[in-house]
Amino acid sequence: MARAAIVLALLVTLGATVGGTATRAATHAATCPKAKRPTPRSETREKPKTHLNPSKTWTATFTTSCGTFKVRLAVKTSPNTTASFASLARSHFFDRTIFHRIVPGFVIQGGDPTQTGSGGPGYSVVDKPPKTTKYRLGTVAMAKTQADPSGTSGSQFFVVTGDASFLTPDYAVLGRVVSGLPVALTISRYGDVNDPTGRPTRIVVVRSITISSR
Repeated sequence: MARAAIVLALLVTLGATVGGTATRAATHAATCPKAKRPTPRSETREKPKTHLNPSKTWTATFTTSCGTFKVRLAVKTSPNTTASFASLARSHFFDRTIFHRIVPGFVIQGGDPTQTGSGGPGYSVVDKPPKTTKYRLGTVAMAKTQADPSGTSGSQFFVVTGDASFLTPDYAVLGRVVSGLPVALTISRYGDVNDPTGRPTRIVVVRSITISSR
């Protein structure tokens, strides 16, 4: 099933929102080294049939060409989303992908091996977020099309790197960044501020995503 980016109209709304705490913090972070664009590919996977053990604490480690950040997975509130994400990560679905959409002061988005913003794993899952859900700095959630039901996700994820307070509670929450937030903020600098679609100005590669528990 194709996974589109976060609705374009929302990106237009935030396209000019460069600044604020997140952007100021990013200016103090290291510069991302240049990286070679991986070869785009189209892959599918089988939907997982089991959930992650909710009695454990699960972490996804994102190793990128800019550095590493870690995400604590929201296993209890998003069991289908976290199980799917972990299954994809373990099968190396995310390896050698890129952040194909970067909107400074808003989000960085990846998870599409085709690099087009419309790729996915060939299936979707749903975890409808509560109406009280807020997408604060460091929140990691799943992108969906405007036509998809609330909480639908495939493989594309976004990390909130600025002001996303206007987002409605329609995006399944994967978790939150618990380590390495400056890395995500650095990545957020590499978007064209004059292009609300979020065209990257530098290739940032997701080398791997690994899953661990304790």
